[in-house]
Amino acid sequence: MRFWDGGAVTATVADAPTFFVRRPVALGHFLSAPGTLGLGRAYVDGSLAVDDLDRALLVVDEFDPPALSVTDRVRLGLATAAAAVPGGLPRRPSLERTLNGQLHSAERDAEAVRYHYDVGNAFFALFLDESMTYSCAIFSKGAQTLEDAQRVKRELVAGKLELAPGMRVLDVGCGWGSFAIHAAREHGVEVLGITLSEPQAQLAREKVAQAGVEDQVEIRVADYRRLPRSSFDAIASIGMSEHVGERQIDVYAQTLFGLLRPGGVLLNHAIAALDPAHEPLEDLFSTRYVFPDGEPLPLSRVQLAVERAGFHTLGVEGFREDYAVTLRHWAQRLDEHLDEAEALAGIERTRVWRLYLRAAGQGFDAGLTAVYQVRARRPL
Repeated sequence: MRFWDGGAVTATVADAPTFFVRRPVALGHFLSAPGTLGLGRAYVDGSLAVDDLDRALLVVDEFDPPALSVTDRVRLGLATAAAAVPGGLPRRPSLERTLNGQLHSAERDAEAVRYHYDVGNAFFALFLDESMTYSCAIFSKGAQTLEDAQRVKRELVAGKLELAPGMRVLDVGCGWGSFAIHAAREHGVEVLGITLSEPQAQLAREKVAQAGVEDQVEIRVADYRRLPRSSFDAIASIGMSEHVGERQIDVYAQTLFGLLRPGGVLLNHAIAALDPAHEPLEDLFSTRYVFPDGEPLPLSRVQLAVERAGFHTLGVEGFREDYAVTLRHWAQRLDEHLDEAEALAGIERTRVWRLYLRAAGQGFDAGLTAVYQVRARRPL
């Protein structure tokens, strides 16, 4: 660790990352919000820097501090507070967002989505593949490139939905329209794609037009709970239900059940917490800087909601390792376009995303999170 006044603490192991505490305000962040939130705030505002973000994350995740006596703890706390005084009371970075209103209400969910996606389509295009598919790619079935792995995923979903020409399909959380376009172009179906982000919907419509499937695909800004009662032959939900939350997961499943024709198939593809005791809303850095109210649930909870709604589960497939690889691709691509990212989104938001993509990948590598596709049918 190197400090603003020239002081340093040398590493006890070889090949260790270096943390640069550039200003006293960083210590103020550590004291005001001990843990990952304080570290994150200091990193975002630039008062804390590292020379190797990947190794630094491993240190934060794996470091086992030595046991300290109560006296030493007090001395350390007082010394840190004294060193932080010149920096004054730290202000939270302006990017930090806390939402008001009822958790997972339609209005609050829309605000959360706007915070995440309205960074700008051009920013996401820096690290996603050409189709702008923003969910786990599948490398484990032989794909070598990100583009091919995303194509494999889209076709895998289409196959599990048993798509056939003339079917009407709902794409919940359609993103920039990659699956809707694939399903229409390759399988001859009609698709309604819904998102809560207007800029995302605008680009999705442009992509639909470029693909020549305007007569088959409609992109609409809408909440899944506010769709008119209609009949669909199949429903794809890719990377969406982890943002529904414990309070709404049963409503979510019941709503999709009601929108699906008897005999129709649902494919739910989502991040899941592997520890049933995990409280995702306690990850304050992620929920305040990346995706407010994001709440990956255990697979068992998602399946319970699906079955309570009346679906019959047909199969479950996991892709934990695939998402770890996907995130490494995204992180590398963002690093290759840092100047453009900072010009589009600012240096602080770029720092957030560099940190987030790596931390998320580490979660999949470490077995804290996974991705599952749950395939279920509404009985006849």
